[in-house]
Amino acid sequence: MAGVKAAKDERRGDYGWWLPIASRWADCDAYGHVNNAVYYNWFDTALTTLAIERGILRAPGQTSIGLCIASGCEFLAPVGFPETVDVGIRLGRIGNSSLRYELAIFRRDGETPAAVGHFVHVYVEAETRRSVALTEAQKAVMADLMSAASEG
Repeated sequence: MAGVKAAKDERRGDYGWWLPIASRWADCDAYGHVNNAVYYNWFDTALTTLAIERGILRAPGQTSIGLCIASGCEFLAPVGFPETVDVGIRLGRIGNSSLRYELAIFRRDGETPAAVGHFVHVYVEAETRRSVALTEAQKAVMADLMSAASEG
């Protein structure tokens, strides 16, 4: 796709919301690196924190939930222990009933990412699991996270 930046070319300034996360000794594999599966845990922790903070998950009276229908990650550099990383999030797309989150993990002293990933959440009625439209309020609280590349 023309105009899409390669994962290795992402930078801190490309993301609008941040959560620091400390690695744990238990996160490391036999090579002394944080295991790839842990990167997904960090993405999930950051994304869930953002969604609760913004009121699009666990909001009072909310009957819809976001289900992950797609995800991916490119691993670019190792992270070890002890280290604190910064997980950045932006939105790649706001659809009628879905959000595409784009995430990156940066070492505290780094401008280039250790990993770049995405999650697509489709909102459904909690009981029936039928797709429901995002409310205008839900879209509004997330709009500031739209990436400049996606808006063009």
